[in-house]
Amino acid sequence: MQQHKRTLYILYLLVAIILIGIGGYYLLLDISLMDAFYMTVITISTVGFQEVVPLTVPAQLFTIILIFFSLGTLGYTGSQLISFFFGGTLQEVWREQKMKDRLADLNDHIIVCGAGETGQHIIQSLERENVEFVVIEFEEDKLEAIKEYDNVIAFQGDATQDEVLEKAGIHRAKGLIAALNSDANNLYTVLTARQLKPDLLIVARAITHNSHEKLIRAGADKTVSPNEIGGHRMASMLLKPSVIAFLDTITHSGKIDLNLNEVVIQPSSAISNKTLMQANIPEQTDLIIIAIKEKEDDGIVFNPTKDHLLKPGQTLIALGDNDDLKKLKKLAGA
Repeated sequence: MQQHKRTLYILYLLVAIILIGIGGYYLLLDISLMDAFYMTVITISTVGFQEVVPLTVPAQLFTIILIFFSLGTLGYTGSQLISFFFGGTLQEVWREQKMKDRLADLNDHIIVCGAGETGQHIIQSLERENVEFVVIEFEEDKLEAIKEYDNVIAFQGDATQDEVLEKAGIHRAKGLIAALNSDANNLYTVLTARQLKPDLLIVARAITHNSHEKLIRAGADKTVSPNEIGGHRMASMLLKPSVIAFLDTITHSGKIDLNLNEVVIQPSSAISNKTLMQANIPEQTDLIIIAIKEKEDDGIVFNPTKDHLLKPGQTLIALGDNDDLKKLKKLAGA
């Protein structure tokens, strides 16, 4: 964008030189504006065509000065234009406009604030789940690394500012992840996002141990500490290796393609108001129902019995491959 502005400034200078040339010849030679424009063009382009009238001494001095000023300006303008069209600037402008068009079309998407190491893992997970999202990153080098991903919408900005979150379509978004490099930035981002959209689902990164409660008070629905999770996982790898191997499997880190996902039961679905045995989900989908979350509260029933009644609004947490999960979504009317 700096090169784009620099190119515009040079073009403005070129226009100014042309206007000065027209005014100078018009006053010094007492000719028409068209003739003055013609004299200016043949002078700054140094093509050597014949003057429209003989030059007076003042006009000759004016011509010499105009040539000196215009030669440097034209040379630099030419190099800037070549750089603009062939050096990537035009491509950047086109990419920026394309990004704005895609942003305008987003709805029920996720806003990822921060593209550091944590942010990149978030982006990879969202891409794997085919979820629409947009990335906000302040540092240019991190932003350039993100733009190498295919079809990722990302732009430079300060996620703590209202106008930046509005540019990311926060009023149409369903969730926001604050994964910036400091608790203060994450805190301001959560406060700003909660003020702009009170019903937004917000997950925030907690860097220090005592920041969880502050982020929750600021408006975050959930907080995550990568350091704490990493420490627990490293200890569990030694103490519970088989459990970690299973978790790797259901989080796409292992060799078996399984997925742990959730499906909400709709009122008009084929399994609504039936027991688990009547719904016959394992036989129809080859899925394992791990748990059921009730609609009214946050209570979760683990390993539900065959007599558990399935009601609209409940969330089924199931384990299986993606094709079978699609079958369950169809059964649940999702």
